Amino acid sequence: MTVAGLHGVARAVPHELILGGARSGKSRRAELCARAWLAQSAQHQALLLATAWAGDAEMAARIARHQADRAERVPALATLAVPRGLPQALAAHSAPQRLLVVDCLTLWLSQCLMPPPGEPPQDLAAEHAALLGALAAAPGPVVLVSNEIGQGVMPLQRAVREVVDALGALHQAVAALCPRVTLMVAGLPLTVKNEETAPW
Repeated sequence: MTVAGLHGVARAVPHELILGGARSGKSRRAELCARAWLAQSAQHQALLLATAWAGDAEMAARIARHQADRAERVPALATLAVPRGLPQALAAHSAPQRLLVVDCLTLWLSQCLMPPPGEPPQDLAAEHAALLGALAAAPGPVVLVSNEIGQGVMPLQRAVREVVDALGALHQAVAALCPRVTLMVAGLPLTVKNEETAPW
Protein backbone atom coordinates (compact mmCIF):
# COMPACT_ATOMS: atom_id res chain seq x y z
CA MET A 1 0.00 0.00 0.00
CA THR A 2 2.36 2.67 -1.27
CA VAL A 3 2.16 5.72 -3.49
CA ALA A 4 4.94 7.66 -5.20
CA GLY A 5 6.31 10.38 -2.97
CA LEU A 6 8.88 13.07 -3.74
CA HIS A 7 11.34 12.14 -6.49
CA GLY A 8 9.32 8.99 -7.22
CA VAL A 9 10.23 7.31 -3.94
CA ALA A 10 7.48 4.98 -2.73
CA ARG A 11 5.99 5.81 0.65
CA ALA A 12 3.30 4.19 2.75
CA VAL A 13 -0.03 6.00 2.97
CA PRO A 14 -0.57 6.65 6.70
CA HIS A 15 -4.09 5.30 7.11
CA GLU A 16 -5.35 4.95 10.67
CA LEU A 17 -8.08 2.75 12.16
CA ILE A 18 -9.64 4.16 15.34
CA LEU A 19 -11.58 1.67 17.47
CA GLY A 20 -13.43 2.06 20.74
CA GLY A 21 -16.68 1.66 22.58
CA ALA A 22 -19.63 4.04 22.64
CA ARG A 23 -18.68 7.57 23.75
CA SER A 24 -15.01 6.59 23.97
CA GLY A 25 -13.80 9.59 21.97
CA LYS A 26 -13.41 7.89 18.56
CA SER A 27 -15.00 10.61 16.45
CA ARG A 28 -13.30 13.39 18.41
CA ARG A 29 -9.94 11.70 17.79
CA ALA A 30 -10.68 11.54 14.05
CA GLU A 31 -11.66 15.22 14.06
CA LEU A 32 -8.37 16.10 15.75
CA CYS A 33 -6.52 14.19 13.03
CA ALA A 34 -8.39 16.18 10.39
CA ARG A 35 -7.76 19.48 12.14
CA ALA A 36 -4.03 18.79 12.43
CA TRP A 37 -3.87 17.71 8.77
CA LEU A 38 -5.61 20.91 7.64
CA ALA A 39 -3.29 23.05 9.74
CA GLN A 40 -0.19 21.69 8.03
CA SER A 41 -0.78 23.21 4.60
CA ALA A 42 -3.14 25.56 2.81
CA GLN A 43 -3.37 22.93 0.08
CA HIS A 44 -4.66 20.25 2.44
CA GLN A 45 -8.33 19.31 2.41
CA ALA A 46 -10.42 17.03 4.64
CA LEU A 47 -13.70 15.27 3.90
CA LEU A 48 -15.81 13.19 6.26
CA LEU A 49 -17.71 10.28 4.70
CA ALA A 50 -20.67 9.91 7.06
CA THR A 51 -22.34 6.49 6.92
CA ALA A 52 -25.29 7.10 9.25
CA TRP A 53 -28.78 6.52 7.86
CA ALA A 54 -31.51 8.78 9.26
CA GLY A 55 -34.08 6.04 9.67
CA ASP A 56 -36.14 7.81 12.32
CA ALA A 57 -36.58 11.22 13.92
CA GLU A 58 -34.19 10.50 16.78
CA MET A 59 -31.41 9.43 14.40
CA ALA A 60 -32.04 12.45 12.19
CA ALA A 61 -31.69 14.72 15.22
CA ARG A 62 -28.55 12.89 16.32
CA ILE A 63 -27.00 13.32 12.86
CA ALA A 64 -27.87 17.03 12.81
CA ARG A 65 -26.30 17.48 16.25
CA HIS A 66 -23.08 15.75 15.15
CA GLN A 67 -22.96 17.92 12.02
CA ALA A 68 -23.33 21.09 14.07
CA ASP A 69 -20.66 19.98 16.56
CA ARG A 70 -18.21 19.11 13.75
CA ALA A 71 -18.82 22.43 12.02
CA GLU A 72 -17.93 24.24 15.24
CA ARG A 73 -14.85 22.16 16.06
CA VAL A 74 -13.41 21.74 12.54
CA PRO A 75 -15.09 24.26 10.19
CA ALA A 76 -13.01 23.22 7.17
CA LEU A 77 -13.99 19.55 7.47
CA ALA A 78 -16.55 18.98 4.72
CA THR A 79 -19.15 16.20 5.03
CA LEU A 80 -20.61 13.80 2.47
CA ALA A 81 -23.42 11.41 3.46
CA VAL A 82 -22.69 7.90 2.18
CA PRO A 83 -24.97 5.39 3.97
CA ARG A 84 -24.39 3.23 0.87
CA GLY A 85 -21.65 3.17 -1.74
CA LEU A 86 -18.82 3.72 0.74
CA PRO A 87 -16.14 1.90 -1.33
CA GLN A 88 -17.06 3.93 -4.40
CA ALA A 89 -17.03 7.20 -2.45
CA LEU A 90 -13.65 6.39 -0.95
CA ALA A 91 -12.21 5.66 -4.40
CA ALA A 92 -13.77 8.75 -5.94
CA HIS A 93 -12.70 11.28 -3.30
CA SER A 94 -9.28 10.08 -2.14
CA ALA A 95 -6.43 12.35 -3.23
CA PRO A 96 -2.86 12.93 -2.00
CA GLN A 97 -3.75 16.31 -0.46
CA ARG A 98 -7.13 15.21 0.93
CA LEU A 99 -7.64 13.38 4.23
CA LEU A 100 -10.77 11.23 4.30
CA VAL A 101 -12.51 10.40 7.57
CA VAL A 102 -14.89 7.42 7.49
CA ASP A 103 -17.35 7.57 10.40
CA CYS A 104 -18.25 4.89 10.90
CA LEU A 105 -17.64 1.34 9.64
CA THR A 106 -20.06 -0.12 12.20
CA LEU A 107 -23.12 1.64 10.80
CA TRP A 108 -22.05 0.97 7.22
CA LEU A 109 -21.67 -2.77 7.81
CA SER A 110 -24.88 -3.02 9.84
CA GLN A 111 -26.81 -1.33 7.03
CA CYS A 112 -25.28 -3.76 4.51
CA LEU A 113 -26.51 -6.73 6.56
CA MET A 114 -29.80 -5.18 7.68
CA PRO A 115 -30.78 -2.58 5.06
CA PRO A 116 -33.35 0.11 5.88
CA PRO A 117 -36.95 -0.56 4.80
CA GLY A 118 -37.37 -0.32 1.05
CA GLU A 119 -33.67 -0.68 0.32
CA PRO A 120 -32.38 -3.78 -1.52
CA PRO A 121 -29.98 -6.14 0.28
CA GLN A 122 -26.29 -5.88 -0.46
CA ASP A 123 -23.67 -8.54 -1.08
CA LEU A 124 -21.55 -8.12 2.05
CA ALA A 125 -18.62 -10.15 0.71
CA ALA A 126 -18.48 -7.99 -2.41
CA GLU A 127 -18.81 -4.76 -0.40
CA HIS A 128 -16.13 -5.94 2.03
CA ALA A 129 -13.72 -6.71 -0.82
CA ALA A 130 -14.50 -3.43 -2.59
CA LEU A 131 -13.84 -1.41 0.58
CA LEU A 132 -10.50 -3.11 1.17
CA GLY A 133 -9.55 -2.58 -2.46
CA ALA A 134 -10.44 1.11 -2.32
CA LEU A 135 -8.50 1.55 0.93
CA ALA A 136 -5.42 -0.20 -0.42
CA ALA A 137 -5.48 1.93 -3.57
CA ALA A 138 -6.26 5.26 -1.87
CA PRO A 139 -3.55 7.80 -2.76
CA GLY A 140 -4.37 9.98 0.25
CA PRO A 141 -4.63 9.30 3.98
CA VAL A 142 -7.79 7.74 5.39
CA VAL A 143 -8.89 7.72 9.04
CA LEU A 144 -11.53 5.07 9.71
CA VAL A 145 -13.70 5.04 12.84
CA SER A 146 -15.45 1.91 14.12
CA ASN A 147 -16.98 0.44 17.26
CA GLU A 148 -15.27 -2.37 19.12
CA ILE A 149 -18.32 -4.49 19.95
CA GLY A 150 -16.78 -7.96 20.27
CA GLN A 151 -15.57 -7.81 23.87
CA GLY A 152 -18.82 -8.85 25.55
CA VAL A 153 -20.70 -12.14 25.67
CA MET A 154 -22.01 -13.68 22.46
CA PRO A 155 -25.40 -12.09 21.63
CA LEU A 156 -28.49 -14.30 21.68
CA GLN A 157 -29.99 -12.92 18.46
CA ARG A 158 -28.71 -14.43 15.22
CA ALA A 159 -28.73 -11.12 13.33
CA VAL A 160 -26.63 -9.46 16.02
CA ARG A 161 -24.17 -12.37 16.04
CA GLU A 162 -23.76 -11.95 12.29
CA VAL A 163 -22.91 -8.27 12.75
CA VAL A 164 -20.39 -9.03 15.50
CA ASP A 165 -18.69 -11.72 13.41
CA ALA A 166 -18.63 -9.65 10.23
CA LEU A 167 -17.41 -6.52 11.99
CA GLY A 168 -14.61 -8.43 13.71
CA ALA A 169 -13.46 -9.82 10.36
CA LEU A 170 -13.64 -6.36 8.80
CA HIS A 171 -11.61 -4.82 11.63
CA GLN A 172 -8.85 -7.39 11.20
CA ALA A 173 -8.69 -6.85 7.44
CA VAL A 174 -8.72 -3.04 7.71
CA ALA A 175 -6.12 -3.09 10.50
CA ALA A 176 -3.81 -5.12 8.28
CA LEU A 177 -3.94 -2.29 5.69
CA CYS A 178 -3.46 0.54 8.19
CA PRO A 179 0.00 1.46 9.46
CA ARG A 180 -1.66 2.87 12.57
CA VAL A 181 -4.39 1.40 14.79
CA THR A 182 -5.62 3.29 17.86
CA LEU A 183 -7.96 2.10 20.61
CA MET A 184 -9.87 4.83 22.43
CA VAL A 185 -10.66 4.31 26.13
CA ALA A 186 -12.33 7.07 28.17
CA GLY A 187 -11.17 9.67 25.67
CA LEU A 188 -7.55 8.47 25.79
CA PRO A 189 -5.77 7.03 22.72
CA LEU A 190 -3.97 3.72 23.20
CA THR A 191 -1.57 2.76 20.42
CA VAL A 192 -2.27 -0.76 19.16
CA LYS A 193 -0.14 -0.55 16.01
CA ASN A 194 2.28 2.13 14.85
CA GLU A 195 4.35 1.30 11.78
CA GLU A 196 4.63 4.90 10.57
CA THR A 197 4.43 8.30 12.17
CA ALA A 198 1.16 9.94 11.14
CA PRO A 199 1.27 13.41 9.57
CA TRP A 200 -1.37 14.68 12.03
